[in-house]
Amino acid sequence: MSSDNPAGAANQQERPGAEQWVVGFVDGEGCFSISVVRNPGCRLGWQVQHEFAVTQAEPSRPALELLQEVFRCGRMIEQYRPVDHRQVLLRFSVKRRDDLVERVVPFFEANPLRTAKQFDFVRFANVLRCM
Repeated sequence: MSSDNPAGAANQQERPGAEQWVVGFVDGEGCFSISVVRNPGCRLGWQVQHEFAVTQAEPSRPALELLQEVFRCGRMIEQYRPVDHRQVLLRFSVKRRDDLVERVVPFFEANPLRTAKQFDFVRFANVLRCM
C-alpha cells in the first residue's frame, strides 16, 4: 500500500501526538534561558541573550533533528562532554529572537509543558515580549 505522505521527520507535524512528544521531551531535557552579559559594544554596556536549547548525546541526533523539523528553525551545535572529551554532545539551539517569538513561544503556548518547566517558559516568554 503506498501513500502520498512521506514517512520522514519532515512529516512529524502532521502526525497526531508529535506535539505531545515534543512537550514531553522538552519537559525532561529542554532549557529556556535568559542571560544578561557585559558587552561594551551595546549602548548600556550590557546585552540580554535568550536561548531555547536541548542537549543530547550523539546517538540521540534523530530526536534533535526532529525538533529542528518541528520548529523549522535553530541549529545543531557539536560539543564535547566536559568529563569525557571523546563523547560528542549535540545541542539544538534557537537564539534568534524572531524564531523564538514566532515559532517556539506559540508552540509551547498551544502545547503547554506539564512540569515546573512551564513556569520557566512563562517567564522566558514574558521577557522576550518585553524586549
